This record gives sequence, C-alpha cells and structure tokens, in this order.
Amino acid sequence: MKRLSNKQKLILILVIAAVALLLQYGAHQPLFAQVLVTVVGAVVALTMFIGMIKTLRSGKYGVDLLAILAVVATLAVSEYWAAMVILVMLTGGDALEDYAAKKANTELKALLDNSPQVAHVITDDGTKDVKVDAVQVGQQVLVKPGELVPVDGKIVKGAGLFNEASLTGESKPVDKGGGDAVMSGSVNGDSAVTIAVTKLAKDSQYQQLVKLVKEAESTPAHFVRLADRYAVPFTIIAVLISLAAWWLSKDPRRFAEVLVVASPCPLILAAPVAMVSGMSRASRNGIIVKTGSVLEKLAGAKTGAFDKTGTITSGQLTVDEVRPANTADRDQLLQFAASAEQESSHILARSLLAYASQRTVNLLPVSDLVETTGKGVVATITGHQVKVGKLKYVAPQSDQPLLKATAIYVGIDGHYYGAITFTDHIRPEAERTMATLRKLGVTNLMMLTGDQRAIAERIASQVGITNVKADLLPQDKIAALRNVPANLHPVFMVGDGVNDAPSLVTADVGIAMGAHGSSAASESAAVVILKDDLYKVAKAVAISTDTIKIAKQAVLIGIAICTILMLIATTGIIPAFVGAMLQEVIDTVSILWALKARQMHN
Repeated sequence: MKRLSNKQKLILILVIAAVALLLQYGAHQPLFAQVLVTVVGAVVALTMFIGMIKTLRSGKYGVDLLAILAVVATLAVSEYWAAMVILVMLTGGDALEDYAAKKANTELKALLDNSPQVAHVITDDGTKDVKVDAVQVGQQVLVKPGELVPVDGKIVKGAGLFNEASLTGESKPVDKGGGDAVMSGSVNGDSAVTIAVTKLAKDSQYQQLVKLVKEAESTPAHFVRLADRYAVPFTIIAVLISLAAWWLSKDPRRFAEVLVVASPCPLILAAPVAMVSGMSRASRNGIIVKTGSVLEKLAGAKTGAFDKTGTITSGQLTVDEVRPANTADRDQLLQFAASAEQESSHILARSLLAYASQRTVNLLPVSDLVETTGKGVVATITGHQVKVGKLKYVAPQSDQPLLKATAIYVGIDGHYYGAITFTDHIRPEAERTMATLRKLGVTNLMMLTGDQRAIAERIASQVGITNVKADLLPQDKIAALRNVPANLHPVFMVGDGVNDAPSLVTADVGIAMGAHGSSAASESAAVVILKDDLYKVAKAVAISTDTIKIAKQAVLIGIAICTILMLIATTGIIPAFVGAMLQEVIDTVSILWALKARQMHN
C-alpha cells in the first residue's frame, strides 16, 4: 500500500468496506466480513507501526501510536466496523490533505496553464511563428494586442499598456514605450509592439516562476505536524484514561471505546490544512512560499537581515555623476563601463545601462567576460582589459580615496580610469516595514551590505535599523548570519541579486525580491516576493503568524473535544462504532477552523 497514493488507498478501503457490508448483510456471512476487515486492519496497523518506528528512530515523536492502538483494540474486541470507520477516517484524512494542498496552489498553477508557447519572430520575409524555446537573444519579436509577452525583452517599436498582475500582483497596467523592458508573461494591451529579445525563454522572468511552481509540485512540503508537540502528553493521557476505564469497568471493550474517540486524526489534519491555506493566502498576496514549514519559521522569526541595494532601496538608482580620472575621457568611461555591465542583472548595472541608453551610448562588443561575486566584472573590450566594480578590485595599486557615495569604479589595462556615482532612493515603504516587523516580534533588524559604512548607516538610520554591517563580501554576510545568537533565531534574509544567493541559503528563511531580482536569488530563497514591494516581507511574516496561530488553535480544539469525549466514553454510553463516527465531527470542526487561515482578510 506504500506505493499507492492517498486517494487510491481511500478508494481501496472503501471498496473493502463495501465488500464487507455485502458479505455481512447481503450474503449473511458476518464471519467472512469480520475476517476481511480484521486482515485489512491488521495490515494497515502494521504499516503504520513500521512508519512509527522510523519516526521514533529519527528522534521525533508522533501521534500515530494512538491510531494504531485504536485499530488494534477495536479488532481485538470484535468491533471490526469501528475499526473500519477509523481506517476510512485515516485514509480519508490523508486524501483530504492532498486535496487541500492542490486547492491551495490553484493560484500558482495558473502560471503553468498560461505559459507562453509561441513567439512571432520578425524576419526579412515578415513574421514567423516559432516555439519560445527557439527564440534567440537579439532577435526581434512582434507582440500583438492581447497577447502574452513570450520572452523578456526591450521595446524597440511601439508603446502600450502591459498587465503584469500574474508576475507582480499589481493589477494596474504599466505604460511602457521605446527602450523599456518588458517581462515574459505580462499581457500586452491594445497596441502591437516590437521587442528585442534580451533573455532566452528558459531564463526569462515567467519561466523562472513556472520553474518555482514545478519545484513546489515535485518536492512536497514537509509540514511540521504541530500536533506532534502534544503527542506524548496526549497519548499518555489517552492511554491512562482508557486503562482506568477498563480497570473500573472490568470490561476490555471500555478500553477500545475510549481509545476510539482519542484517535488523533483531527490533530494530524489540522496543522497541514492550516499550512496549505496560509500558503494559498500568501500566493494571493504575490508571495510564493515554497514549503509549509517556512511559515512556522517566519511566524517565530526574531531576526530580519536585509541587503541594502535593491532591497531597502527602491531599485530606482539614478546616475548622479560620471567622474573620469585626470587623463580619462568622460564619454569613453561611460561607454566602457556600460558595455562591461550589459549582461549583469545587478541594480547598479541596470541603472547605468538606463542612463547610457538615455544618452544613446553605443555599447561595444564584449568578450572574455568574467564576474567575481561581490567584487565586479572584467572583460575584454576593443582590445583593452576593462574592470568595473569595487575600487580595490579594479585598481588595487591606486591611491584614489573611496567616494562618500554609492559608486562603481572603472579600471582599464590595470590603471584607474574613473568612477560613476549613483543617487540611492529609499523605498517609501521601508520605514513602515521595519516598524511592522518589530510589532510582529522581529526585534533584531540588521543591514548586511557590501556598500561603505557611512552610506549604509545613513540609510539604515532613516528606516529604523540600528544593527549595520557594511563593506561585506558574500562570505562575510554568511558569517554574520551564522554569528546571530541562538536566542535570536529563526533568522530571515531579504535580498535580490546573485551576490545575495549564498546568504539566502544560509538564513533559516531566504526571501528574494523577485520582481527584479536575479533567478539565482529566487532559486535560493524559500520565499519569493513577486511584487516590487518591501512591505510584502512584513505581510509574509503576518500571514505566517496568523497561519500558525490558527493551526495551533485547531489542534488544541481537537485535543479538547477528544478529551471530553474520552471522559464521557469511560461511562460506557458511547459504543465503539458511535465513537468512531463522532471522530468525523471532530475532523470537521478541526478542518473548518484550520481553513480560516485561507479565508482571513488580506
């Protein structure tokens, strides 16, 4: 039965129950019915027992022992129909959990259904429809009114409104024209546009989201069974009440009758249903949570770590000044820097390229491009070795002082050639985000950045962060996260860009600002924010807190009702079969309560 799905197990149990009913009431062969149910019950109980042993060996305790005892006890006193009801309840509960998980992911699966399939590639003879996977960078593609943008690109002809709701959660269409970037998966308005392809289909924004959904489907969430925390005391109490009822009544049936109403099915169900409901609520808010256990970590988070550029800042940096060295040419400095950075997804690179585009700078062909994470890039351009990045990287021998501004430095053939400074814009929602996180219990807020300390501290003070660690390489960020004291865990890290990916993996929960972040960051994170809105981080923590609160309530409600029924069952007024049916009532109450996690206001 291990190889069967939970739905198939339920169907098999129901078929066996139907056959047993026909044997007892149709063929008037109660003995055969009892043997059939007893054999099936014994096999299921043995399977559950083996699973329980594996759980115990891993150092964890579960509530499966009660279910095994209930099945065995009812079979031992010939209450085989009560045993069958328990089996239906257990397999039905697992099938319901699977169904709830699928329903909770409805919003995400819509991405798969709407995935772009065909692109209208412009050729010398007109347009040619090709599969999106065959579209190459540099080709021009026609996007007709009402169509999905098939791949990431830049508009080279036309203008229009683009609906990016499936990508960012923002329902208001965005007005875009010549030179503006468009994301695959966005819906074109009522005007045809021509785009120049900037990324292959597999690297485009929409396909990255589709990949996340497929990963979530192929890797089932390992939900934290909150009921397991109460498993040991609840099991002990249930067994003690059952033994006391048996001893006082001198009737072994009383032991079975008490255990039946103590069956832990509602406890097993409550937390997973609440978890998948919370994941669904998150997805409706433009937040992808890859596994259910992430919600519990976020709900208990004590430390929030943030990258600066593109995370606390808005991602709308603008070039402030182009500063050539004494013997350097200003236009050439800008041309070389923009050419070297044209393949980068970092926020500074995007801002530099936008600035160069506005000034119609012709980008030069690049070869031998190498990016060193946290330092910069080096490339060969028109026979010159060009380095762009941090000062110590591009010109280690230079005595040029660091600028007191966000800047990239340029070196040509080993010599310092100049710098380009940027104006940083703090996200308007950043201060509110930090204040909300503190209210939610995230008391230790940190900024981890590779930027200069003076710049970092100025921005941190404006948004309410006091713990600042600056001038960090990626390995330094990892060390800072690992050095967070145990009493300040769980820790979540928020960032965008390739250099943040290692930190997102190191943190207890990695959160990627996915609207403009790199695919490496999104793949490394446990949570992806689709809309370019930092407050979604606080929203994710709030949703997680609500979800875990409801899950715990559902578990405790199940425990309370079970305990009351156990005490009543000690009197003998609840037959085993009736007790098994009452479990369905407890199931219903626990599940309905757990589903509140999905229905709460956003």
